[in-house]
Amino acid sequence: MRKKRLFEAASTLIGCVIGAGILGIPYVVAKAGFLTGLINIIGIGLIILLINLYLGEVVLRTKGNHQLTGYAEKYTGRLGKYFMFISMIIGIYGAIIAYTLGGGEALASILGWDPLLCSIIFFGVLAWIVYIGLKAIEESEAIVTPLVITLVVLIFILAFPKINLANLSEFSFSKILVPYGVVLFAFLGTVAIPEMKEELGRYKKELKKAIIIGSLIPIVIYVLFALSIVGVLGVNTQEVGALGLAVILGEKLVFIGALFALFTMTTSFLALGLALKELFWYDYGLRKNTSWVLACFVPFLLFLLLRNIATFTTILQITGVITGAIVGVLTILMVLNAKKKSERKPEYTLYINKFIAISLILLFIIGAINLLG
Repeated sequence: MRKKRLFEAASTLIGCVIGAGILGIPYVVAKAGFLTGLINIIGIGLIILLINLYLGEVVLRTKGNHQLTGYAEKYTGRLGKYFMFISMIIGIYGAIIAYTLGGGEALASILGWDPLLCSIIFFGVLAWIVYIGLKAIEESEAIVTPLVITLVVLIFILAFPKINLANLSEFSFSKILVPYGVVLFAFLGTVAIPEMKEELGRYKKELKKAIIIGSLIPIVIYVLFALSIVGVLGVNTQEVGALGLAVILGEKLVFIGALFALFTMTTSFLALGLALKELFWYDYGLRKNTSWVLACFVPFLLFLLLRNIATFTTILQITGVITGAIVGVLTILMVLNAKKKSERKPEYTLYINKFIAISLILLFIIGAINLLG
């Protein structure tokens, strides 16, 4: 039972992390140079592992079950709760905008239709499913995550003989921040940590191990995906990474890449759209229709405004740096205060001092300022 609970908890984090964000990684890695991108994937992945572990300690030091906004309010006050809520809104809105844009491109590559029309169709169908609120949406990660991992491994196996080492040798210090926002977006999954504690039940001692496993596997998957796409396509890598795989899969199977992209963005859109609708509906007491409009049509209007001036990866990048910075800084502040105001003895503790805390906070803030400034 202990191992089963550990597997379930780790799978929850992996499922929350590995989503449509993976599709933007090859393009930004190709732009920066593979070695530059590799440093980003491994470095940011390990930093987020640390953030996840700190948040896990916060969760274990607190009695009862809460969501991120609840922990933020308890340890950083109402202002902290406000910023955590804002980060969730920005994160979900940004993701839905990017997925509407990318989903339209993927659908257009299959049907040969106008990308804007395909984006409108893609959005319309998914927004309707979010309105209905199919329970199957909530279970979609259990299907999607193993499928994504399997497809990435398959793409790697097929790509390996065709990899050009010249595509993997470039490093540019001046471009070190180019992949930062997209990669950070792809690793964000802190919302899963409270749920992991609940899943473990009386085996809370396994939370640390579950977080480590659940944080390291996405690093491996992202490296394999970037290596496969950039290694073969180099500077010709497309913005939605699973598109343009004819060189790897062959012309007859190239639609698999488009379906992979479409399927990943569909399930991510549905999960996030439903979560935001229910947040407005259940937690803030808004009517169902109002909650649906706020969850789906506000980002759709933003998509219509931004589609000609922002790309799939640009939206992921901006969303990643803002959301990542807020969540990262708040987590550091929460763990510092939780150590002083602990409500229970945690099953594990992690060392942190002012130097580590300030260094991590500055890292998130400087990264955001550099990319948004």
